[in-house]
Amino acid sequence: MINNNSSISQQGLKVCSMEQFKISGLGCASCVKRVEKAVSKVSGVASCSVSLLTAVLKVEGDFSAGEIISAVEKAGYGAEYIRNEESALKKEFEDQKMNIEKLSRRFFLSIVMLLPLVYLSMGHMMLHWPLPAFIAGEPAICGILQVLLTAAVIIINKSFFIKGFNSLISMSPDMDSLVALGAASSFLWSTAALFIEIFRGIKIDSGGLYLDSAAMILTFITLGKLLEARARGKTTDAVASLLKLKPQTATVIRNNQEVCVDISEVNPGDLVLVRPGELIPVDGVVTEGSSSIDESSLTGESIPAEKSTGDYVYVGTVNQFGVIRIEARKVGSDTALSGIIALMKKSAESKAPIANLADRISGIFVPAVMLISFLTFVVWLVCGAGPGSSLTFAVAVLVISCPCALGLATPVAVMAGTGAAAKSGILFKNSVSLENIGRAAAVLLDKTGTITRGKPEVTDVFPIKDFSEEKLIQLAFSLEYNSEHPYAEAIRNFAGRKNIGNTAADDFKIHTGCGVSAVIEGSHYYGGSLKFLKAMPSISADSEIILKSEVFCKQGKTPLFFADEKNIFGIIAVADQIKSDSASAVAALKKYGIEVDLVSGDHQAAAEHIGGLAGVDHVYAGVMPQEKENIVKNKKSQGLTVMVGDGINDAPALACADVGVAISSGTDIAMDAADVILIKNKLMDLVTAVEIGRKTRRIICQNLFWAFFYNVIGIPLAAGVFYISHGWMLNPVYASVAMSLSSVFVVCNSLRLNLYAAKK
Repeated sequence: MINNNSSISQQGLKVCSMEQFKISGLGCASCVKRVEKAVSKVSGVASCSVSLLTAVLKVEGDFSAGEIISAVEKAGYGAEYIRNEESALKKEFEDQKMNIEKLSRRFFLSIVMLLPLVYLSMGHMMLHWPLPAFIAGEPAICGILQVLLTAAVIIINKSFFIKGFNSLISMSPDMDSLVALGAASSFLWSTAALFIEIFRGIKIDSGGLYLDSAAMILTFITLGKLLEARARGKTTDAVASLLKLKPQTATVIRNNQEVCVDISEVNPGDLVLVRPGELIPVDGVVTEGSSSIDESSLTGESIPAEKSTGDYVYVGTVNQFGVIRIEARKVGSDTALSGIIALMKKSAESKAPIANLADRISGIFVPAVMLISFLTFVVWLVCGAGPGSSLTFAVAVLVISCPCALGLATPVAVMAGTGAAAKSGILFKNSVSLENIGRAAAVLLDKTGTITRGKPEVTDVFPIKDFSEEKLIQLAFSLEYNSEHPYAEAIRNFAGRKNIGNTAADDFKIHTGCGVSAVIEGSHYYGGSLKFLKAMPSISADSEIILKSEVFCKQGKTPLFFADEKNIFGIIAVADQIKSDSASAVAALKKYGIEVDLVSGDHQAAAEHIGGLAGVDHVYAGVMPQEKENIVKNKKSQGLTVMVGDGINDAPALACADVGVAISSGTDIAMDAADVILIKNKLMDLVTAVEIGRKTRRIICQNLFWAFFYNVIGIPLAAGVFYISHGWMLNPVYASVAMSLSSVFVVCNSLRLNLYAAKK
């Protein structure tokens, strides 16, 4: 914690735009509302929000860090300005570990004190267990020992009372206030009653004391907090495991020498040496050597990727075999791994729309419970119940109420959902997109690079008359050898796979938008569109060529024509092939009742052909970027719409959609505009994203239902509403157990998302 006299406060460090602070001491949703209320009053703060799960405060506006820290501390909590995101994450996991260890010690010591207390109060009085000679027959000594043991438990768990009463004094009661009031009321009432009986010489009735209740309340709630802390820690396992993938050192080549340096000292452009078995420390390009790289930590693919000179590698992946040298391109927070971690944390800290109801209720929950408890005490007292019985009902109301379950219902599920998605290679930038994608009514898919592979490939070779297939490929390869067009690359790759070589070409010319020409072994040859070749009066095309080209066009393929000085002697058809999982992904989405449409700038025949293979509902072809955006707007008026794309032309539509989904192999602009990123470039991962979104929303609804149901049923039961009619009376001890288990149930229910198995 940084105090008001810290260096930040002294310097009055001026902070602009969005900044983050690590908050310590948060216990429940009421704590969150209290911190947000205090910070929102600071001059210059435009907006602020606190994540109960990650204990991070985000503040937007024009303010000083010292003012924010001071406001948080006055509210009864600790605050630390987050300068380095990665260091803050590491500290967060260390704090979680320390908190679990602290709660474990508290629970162990509480049990050590509680067991003899229970023996004295319940074992002896109810079960007639024997007592030591110096206590037997001395109820006053027995009572005083119970007071001392209970006081020890209170001291061990003093944090409840410090935080709880501080919150009461500042008129912002929280869950700790309820626990402190309940335990303190039982302890003070029982202690006063005991000593009054001792001083008045009245026979002491240990059965009228509630000391064991006070100690049990504190012990069981500490146990509940311990179980909750352990469970909440598991929701951040995905982020923690990713952090472990970041090497702390790297071997850098400097002045032709291998130097081991701290990872923070590696700069873009440095040459990094990676030996077999080592984690790759930077994002960069292999400049020397080849190896198999285990990329499962980032992509989820179990099969290692073969990498050689010119290939790109990423931080956190494992070099399995050969020694490689890498030119660092991105280091530190700029790497893909750091970006994934940042996105996961951002998503966990954001609030889903469904959480708004819980937030509003949490703000008035604790004061309402305190009022109900007071009224319960008064009503039972007026009805003739003794002070002891009235106090029992009032204390039960205090300790059974649980704002924690309300506060944890959404953030734990969101964190578990984003963690499960990340393990499947899906990154959600915020919790809103996680919730919305599960409610999708329509999905619009771009064609090139989304449904298809994004690279044209040769599909057909059609020679005419005396030309052999091999001769056609060789001449086409020779013509296209110096062209940079994607179709030329497809022909070169195809010839390479066929082991067909090329012949040197002279006088090579590119006819922009039409084709190419060159002189090969003394003869002129041409390649390109039919329109380009027909423009030359000396070249003729027979009817067979025309008919075959029309067939190719109907199949969504692009025919490339090749000719000599007189005749067209063949066609090579190229097409962007559909991805292997596209059809199954579209079918899976349609099973969920989602309309799936194809939106493409390609010509009608090609778009309809690919749309037919994929099985989409509708095809929109020949559309410009602005038209894509208009289509998205029209779909949004009919229901929640998801847009999936990978190019610059998709960016407006991605930004306009309710949920924009980008393929990671696409442009940076598309990924910036999107809400969700599919790392593995597989369309089936969109189905996985929808399923995780649906499961997360379902679990959030279950959590909220349980939290509301528990309190709606539990508080009247604790208040004794059913005592007269049914004889139901809830002991404060059982109430404390129920309260603890309610939070544990919500967390464990959310953790079921970690068991999710993605579609293959």
